[in-house]
Amino acid sequence: MNEDYDILISDGVVYDGLGNEGQPLDIAIKGDKIFKIGVRMDKCKAKTVIEANGLVVSPGFIDPHSHTDIELLVNPKAESKIRQGITTEIAGNCGFTMFPLTAGNLEEKRKYGEEKYGIDIDWLNINGFFDRLKERGIALNYATLLGHGSIRSAVFGHQDRPPTDGEMETMRRLVKENMEAGAMGLSTGLIYTPGCFAGTEEIIELCREVAAYRGIYATHMRNEGDCLMEAVEESIRIAREANVSLQISHLKLAYPRNWSKLHAVLSRISEVKAQGMEILADRYPYTATSTLLNTFIPRQIQQGTTAEYLARLKDPAHDREIRHFVQVQEEKIGSWDKVFISSVLTKDNQGLVGKSIMQAAMERGKEPYDLIRDLLIDEEDQVWMINFSLSEDNFKRIIAHPLVVIGSDGWALAPYGTLGRDKPHPRSYGTFTRMLGRYVRDENLMPLGIAIEKMTSLTARKFGLKARGQIKEGFFADLVVFDPCNIVDLANWTDPHQYGTGVEFVLVNGCIVIGEGEHTGALPGRVLKKIDRITI
Repeated sequence: MNEDYDILISDGVVYDGLGNEGQPLDIAIKGDKIFKIGVRMDKCKAKTVIEANGLVVSPGFIDPHSHTDIELLVNPKAESKIRQGITTEIAGNCGFTMFPLTAGNLEEKRKYGEEKYGIDIDWLNINGFFDRLKERGIALNYATLLGHGSIRSAVFGHQDRPPTDGEMETMRRLVKENMEAGAMGLSTGLIYTPGCFAGTEEIIELCREVAAYRGIYATHMRNEGDCLMEAVEESIRIAREANVSLQISHLKLAYPRNWSKLHAVLSRISEVKAQGMEILADRYPYTATSTLLNTFIPRQIQQGTTAEYLARLKDPAHDREIRHFVQVQEEKIGSWDKVFISSVLTKDNQGLVGKSIMQAAMERGKEPYDLIRDLLIDEEDQVWMINFSLSEDNFKRIIAHPLVVIGSDGWALAPYGTLGRDKPHPRSYGTFTRMLGRYVRDENLMPLGIAIEKMTSLTARKFGLKARGQIKEGFFADLVVFDPCNIVDLANWTDPHQYGTGVEFVLVNGCIVIGEGEHTGALPGRVLKKIDRITI
């Protein structure tokens, strides 16, 4: 038997991804798999030797909460993610996907792709999108959920009403088709239009289709503040009645008046787990959220087409209603100097990026309300913000919970080209390095082995990623070699487009993508599909 191998990672401290302490071991790789794990293996048998010299060797990190999609068509190197050690992205979260596309949403999606990224959206379904990724090549593995909001938009637009029987049947069919094509499950964004217009029963019905494939229901819950507990209960009810595995997205408690609810939330998650429910949550290691500025606008104002929504924003007849809603949001925030503009589309408003609503309003000689309304109109609703509304202590308690894993809620970006514009949340560059450096090494929040487990095997098992998430013979060679003493996130609020340091090597499917801290240009990533129908 020929035991020569392609790559040998020598003299590393190997963490298997199961929460155990590291051991001094060598790892031999043959093709795309881990061939052998042992002590002081023969370097002469390897075509390439990576001298780890006491560095940590970990399974490749898996990001369960990504929003990456057409960014990989702009730049397939996935720079901001792969340089953190992320080898698999699970995208399509919060109800948004770039499919399915119909007459109902195709024109708007194409306009978005062209204006923001210069990408021609020439696909209609998940298979067409997967084909584009495969043709382009990608640096990391890519899996995706199906966005509930995108289904609703495709079938009957942004209407605040229940679906007709025919529309409901069409949505069921779309869920089934996408699951058959390899989607990981269904995601909802119940604070966004059109997802927010859906009733609980609608989501239960769609999740029953997901359950037939042992898929995931991942939810940006209907409320993460004043009505948080009600939103948690709705999520649990959907998962229980549909018999589907539940993933609570970016678990957080928004605004100081809700921070004290944490014990009740975590206790409820533990309780339903003990009752047999498959449940996890994910969270990023920051105290600010990032989302669309339109979350400060009443949902009923946002229904319909973008043109209809913007017409309501301009209509004086709706001014009192919108102004009151924005005032309520201000009361929760405390001050508009805690909300920053992170992204716009037009050149005319680029000067506001990175500034708080308060500062931008003062510069424009407007009240904050008028600035928000006018900016949304000018930018045709495409404005992103960063909102400092979270508690550091709560984050530490959340991430320490055994049912919470690490997820970025970010995109695959780069400090150059189209993806280097604006001032996005630093989580796209720093989530995993920040967790390992600041919270594991510096603050000793948890053992390194446990943190790695939260970045690897827990997520792999949850999403059914076969032969990934562990260092084990026969598993895919998705691996990270990093320096635990020097791993640091550098991305910050004022300069977010910065790679961290300390990640020395990243291998995807047995191929070196990051070598000695630099991108090799290799694109060995694969589209990962979940096709696992329950037979009755």
